[in-house]
Amino acid sequence: MELQLALDLVNIPQAKVLIKEVEEHIDIVEIGTPIIKIEGLKAVTEIKEAFPNLQVLADLKTMDAAGYEVMKASEAKADIITILGVAEDESIKGAVEEAKKQGTRILVDLIAVKDIEKRAKEVDALGVDYICVHTGYDLQAVGKNSFEDLLKIKSVVKNAKTAVAGGIKLETLPEVVKAQPDLVIVGGGIANQEDKKGVAAEMQQMIKQG
Repeated sequence: MELQLALDLVNIPQAKVLIKEVEEHIDIVEIGTPIIKIEGLKAVTEIKEAFPNLQVLADLKTMDAAGYEVMKASEAKADIITILGVAEDESIKGAVEEAKKQGTRILVDLIAVKDIEKRAKEVDALGVDYICVHTGYDLQAVGKNSFEDLLKIKSVVKNAKTAVAGGIKLETLPEVVKAQPDLVIVGGGIANQEDKKGVAAEMQQMIKQG
């Protein structure tokens, strides 16, 4: 099980300060969609160059022209690139094909997918590396989370690794760990805490024991 820190609401200098604080306790740092939209792919490059020991995920949430976007994100030094589960199969295939050429990996984000089990099964057959259940920011605001969805995809995904994102905090982490995803993605549960390093260390310990 790995721990990914998701950064969405910061600029590049703020991201560097935050990562520096917790880098020894995380495996992957996610450059969130808002940062990439505002700062561009240079955000990915700068973070990878500043923290070469961490894997960097570019959360492009690609919907179309997937091969091209994966190529560009790979050139920017991303290790993992996201594509939406609601994208066409052809787009997902294109992303997987390009990632293989580039030596990078694809995470499919099932945000807004209605039939989670069915789509997870289909996407798994397309050769992606990770399949992620994700309760978005706006749904978290009304008290939703992804834990049940994680159990659903765990029962059908045979090849890809499973990931979970959305509203995970220290107090909800034991429930997540119990379901044994391969990747746990935490944003505000670390980034918005007073003692970011302490919280990340505790989460890492829980994940490693799990």
